[in-house]
Order: sequence, then C-alpha cells, then structure tokens
Amino acid sequence: QVQLVESGGGLVQAGGSLRLSCVASGGTFSLYAMTWFRQAPGKEREFVASINFSGDYTYYEDSVKGRFTISRDNAKNTVYLQMNSLKPEDTAVYYCAARLRGQFDYRLKGAYNYWGQGTQVTDSS
Repeated sequence: QVQLVESGGGLVQAGGSLRLSCVASGGTFSLYAMTWFRQAPGKEREFVASINFSGDYTYYEDSVKGRFTISRDNAKNTVYLQMNSLKPEDTAVYYCAARLRGQFDYRLKGAYNYWGQGTQVTDSS
C-alpha cells in the first residue's frame, strides 16, 4: 500500500509563497499519477493540480493557473506544489493523492486510491 505524507503548509500573507511536499512510500512512485486537492471550511474537496507518472504532463484548476506549479522528483518519491501569489481564497487543507497510471479523470477525487493526511495553508492577512 502507498502511504503519502504532506508537509510545507503554514501561515502566509496574501501575495506570499509556499512550497508543499508530498513524500510517498510503499509503492513504485514512478507508476503513479499524483494530484493535489484542497478543502476549505464548509466546502467540497476540489481539484488543484495533477501531474502524470513521468512528469511530462501537468494540469491545473483555472484559478491557480499561472500561480501554482506542480512537479515531481521520482528519485525522491516526492511531488511538490509551488504556490506563488497566494490569495485569501487559497486558504484550505491541501491533500495529495495517488493513482496508478492509466486512463481516468484526474479531476475526480473518487478516482484516487491513496490520500495523505493533509497540510493546512492559511492566509494570515
């Protein structure tokens, strides 16, 4: 089974930056598509960004395009989310998720087999 552990969340002022990390263990990381979701208080968990197993393809939710960058280092079993120009509406718990490569709708949270525990990102403005 794959275990995922996120880190890097915290308090940040509007306009600031954070880099989230998600370390995977228990599986062959390079076989998994990796995705970041987030959940704000009182809201549904929503798609943020996804990267395919090799890192060749990335996908973003419209509100984060141009501000967030997803990347992965398969040698380190780690996926990253670089978040720049943060806005108050980015405040949420951020989760990473994994699914074996293949054809699926990467935006659907129900498509993922493995989840981390989440890391909190909070606007301190």
